[in-house]
Amino acid sequence: MLRAIELARRAPITAVKSKPRVGAVIVKKGKIIGEGYHRRYGTPHAEIDALTRITSSPKGATIYTTLEPCSHFGMFPPCTGAIIKAGITRVVCATRDPNPLVAEKKGITLLRKYGIRVEVGLCEQEARATNEPFFHFHSVKKPFIAIKIASSLDGRIAAYTGDSKWITSKVSRDFARTIIRKEYQAILVGVNTVLRDDPHLGIRKRGIPDPLRIVLDSRLKTPPHAKILRDKNIIIVVGKNALRSRIISFEKKGFNIIRFPSPQIPIPALLRCLVDNKIFSILIEGGGETIGRFLDARAVNKVYWFHAPLIIGGNDSTASVGGKGVSKITQALQLQKINRVPLGRDLLTIVYI
Repeated sequence: MLRAIELARRAPITAVKSKPRVGAVIVKKGKIIGEGYHRRYGTPHAEIDALTRITSSPKGATIYTTLEPCSHFGMFPPCTGAIIKAGITRVVCATRDPNPLVAEKKGITLLRKYGIRVEVGLCEQEARATNEPFFHFHSVKKPFIAIKIASSLDGRIAAYTGDSKWITSKVSRDFARTIIRKEYQAILVGVNTVLRDDPHLGIRKRGIPDPLRIVLDSRLKTPPHAKILRDKNIIIVVGKNALRSRIISFEKKGFNIIRFPSPQIPIPALLRCLVDNKIFSILIEGGGETIGRFLDARAVNKVYWFHAPLIIGGNDSTASVGGKGVSKITQALQLQKINRVPLGRDLLTIVYI
């Protein structure tokens, strides 16, 4: 099962999008005869992928899978049918699938109906961690949201002049770009980050799709030459004060614009809109005011905080978290499951709210 989980993690969330990452290993007489995983959105599920790669007959074999096999028709026939047809006699799955399409069709029940022995719960915690956003969404029907902050030790993300390159080391920046970003469907920033830093917001690694880019730009001030407009893998969210002529210009170029009838973009309504667009996981990378607004809305689930051994100081330097904040210390957000990762000279703290 640990091998199946390892296989599942090979697929970036940017590749599978709103679908779960799943791995499968087929074992017969104590030997692995096939293994596979869900490689990207629109490709066969892990169980079918493993069955297409077997080295001997799967009749009488056991299949270990990180998620309950599906029993409904989607882009491909159900995995339960493929397992039954293959003659597999035992299925070990780490956890049940929270997706109603699977749960209501009762994949496990169907397998047992055909006399297949099914066991559930092996390495369940590890398997659920592999699909953190997927389980979160199907539990509360909201996107799983993480924030990423790179600051000095005194919590500043820019000097009073606006200079911010670079606070953290190249080791930290590479980790954020190639390891963290691939775990989320979308990267979200406010327009001030676009205007100040002109970020790329991609992974820039061969074979790994870039996440969708989301820009909160209430007045549509994004420059037409910005790096984030390099392709159409982007959503720009605007308010009622955005010039209609600019909206039309962007839409004629093929960019997806989401409009809100208020001057400021309302966070709860935005999240509902993103769910309607099947966006289940978002990494917010700045700036401080945007991060603060999501924290004020109690919409954040996870935090990646890179601290560099620098002190910037200054009343006019930029704080890492803006927004309204709390009026009393007792109202402060409580953090748990604290994990600290040294990255060269920097320290990455990963916590849950």
